[in-house]
Amino acid sequence: MKTRYLVENSGPVNIMAVADEEVPKLYDKHDRYRKDEYEGIDIILSCGDLSYHYLNYMADVAHCNVYNVFGNHDERFPDDEPTGCIPIDGKFSVIKNIRILGLGGSMKYRNCIKHQYTEEEMAKKVKKLRKTIDKHNGLDILVTHAPAFGINDGTDLCHTGFKVFNELIDEYSPKYFIHGHMHQNYGKYPRITQYKNTTIINAFQYYKFEYVFDEPEGL
Repeated sequence: MKTRYLVENSGPVNIMAVADEEVPKLYDKHDRYRKDEYEGIDIILSCGDLSYHYLNYMADVAHCNVYNVFGNHDERFPDDEPTGCIPIDGKFSVIKNIRILGLGGSMKYRNCIKHQYTEEEMAKKVKKLRKTIDKHNGLDILVTHAPAFGINDGTDLCHTGFKVFNELIDEYSPKYFIHGHMHQNYGKYPRITQYKNTTIINAFQYYKFEYVFDEPEGL
């Protein structure tokens, strides 16, 4: 197990996680939005299947960056990223002193579609990132579209979780694992699940939480 990145005198970071379905009170094309929903938000993490117009709107209103991974329905996204929306899919990033790993896409259930992977293909993506993860002594937040295998995933191939995500959680014990893909109106999928030392968040629509850094040892 890797130790978490401990930052002395770092205040909490307010995070909004979003995924899968646009929420009218967060997005009003006539600008009658509720500013209080975005008040104090430091970063927005998108777990996929949301339009760039929606994400870019959020960045403008919240005055912060949106970091996104791709969902299985994001094959039509433009190549050029809009201002304020930063892709972290297949990347390790340190954002506001938080170590974040982004892995988009779902289990492959159709041929010739972007952002779908077999278990082996996703494992190869993770393997390429392990040196970077280890160089930074682990990760704090794992951001994905699909869930982990056997933890609030579905029974059909499309909604089956990836086993390699379980391996990442077991090995690095991130503080949070945030995913989308499992619409809460599909079934009784919980918003929050605790798995060992990791809090798992289903970001369907949106969820806000506060990231608090661990205190350095010896203080």
